[in-house]
Amino acid sequence: MTRHFHLFETAIGSCALIWEGERFIGAQLPERDEAQARRRLSQRFPEAEERPAEGFVAQAVAGIRALFTGEKRDLSDLPLALETVSPFNRKVYEVALSIPHGETLTYGEVAQRIGEPGAARAVGVALGQNPWPIIVPCHRVLAAGGRTGGFSADGGVETKLRILTIEKARTGTEPGLFDALPLAARPGRR
Repeated sequence: MTRHFHLFETAIGSCALIWEGERFIGAQLPERDEAQARRRLSQRFPEAEERPAEGFVAQAVAGIRALFTGEKRDLSDLPLALETVSPFNRKVYEVALSIPHGETLTYGEVAQRIGEPGAARAVGVALGQNPWPIIVPCHRVLAAGGRTGGFSADGGVETKLRILTIEKARTGTEPGLFDALPLAARPGRR
């Protein structure tokens, strides 16, 4: 079966989706420009042919673009070839897919949810191997104490924090400056 890709611009950089048949086999995090995105794409999927976004691909492109402009989007219903990853990684990705927009879990919490307490490091490795970043929102998984952990996108952890900021996600256990204020008392409210 032929592999295809579609490269597209978002508010924070060039992304790509890679599919085979009717399911995604990969996604690519934002790169600073199209040339960099194409280089990384050719390393990961050298045999993929470029195609326009239609059907489920167009739906995914629209969802990712909207997510990066701050819209609340759930991408968990997009078709993924989950059987191509190990059973452990699949369990990790299924938990990551369940993390709502604007929320986070720690690597340890993901390990607990898959029934593997003490496997936080292995969860981090699995997320580092995530073939569908953004769709499987590995950016929503943090190290203990709200530390960021790693991130493989162009810009690394800075990109992870940028995406979490766009999603207005809390990255620590401490309340934010305005969390305790009633909505009417928050700055900019009348």
